[in-house]
Amino acid sequence: MPELVTRHPLPPCATIEPMAKEFSFDIVSKADVQEVRNAMDQVRREVANRYDFKGTKVSAEFVNDEISLTADDEFRMKQLQDIVVSKMVKRGIDSRQLDYGKLEPGSGVSVKQKATLKQGIPQDLARQMIQRIKDEKLNVKTQFQGDAVRVTGKDKDELQKTMAFVKGLKLELPVKFENYR
Repeated sequence: MPELVTRHPLPPCATIEPMAKEFSFDIVSKADVQEVRNAMDQVRREVANRYDFKGTKVSAEFVNDEISLTADDEFRMKQLQDIVVSKMVKRGIDSRQLDYGKLEPGSGVSVKQKATLKQGIPQDLARQMIQRIKDEKLNVKTQFQGDAVRVTGKDKDELQKTMAFVKGLKLELPVKFENYR
């Protein structure tokens, strides 16, 4: 006959209160470099195929987060800039990510211009953004980390309100939300 096993109840434990869990996300400003390369490939193809650019010295190169534009004159430079912006927008890159430099004379009668791809949120813009979030009296904590702004809070609804508020701000850079935890 099998022996009966009696189970003893577990000893009473102290009640464990769940920890106050904090949620967070990062506000960042960055462009996908591969999409920029793809857009610049499309720009080069369009420049090579356009009839009004045949026989002219028009080029666009992308190296190390910098776009170098060269054209015969200012009119063609403006056309080249329009092509670059349209291809970037089609690839999902905001035109505010580009910071155009000064138009410089090139060799002969050509003109050159550099456009830098802006990555990250500058410190002064981050401070303004943090101050505006605090002024809105949202129940979240903000801090600047490298080139991003970390937003933490105990309530997911407050984080979503913060996201909606930041989307509504008129900023000089496009922002994205990452690392939502």
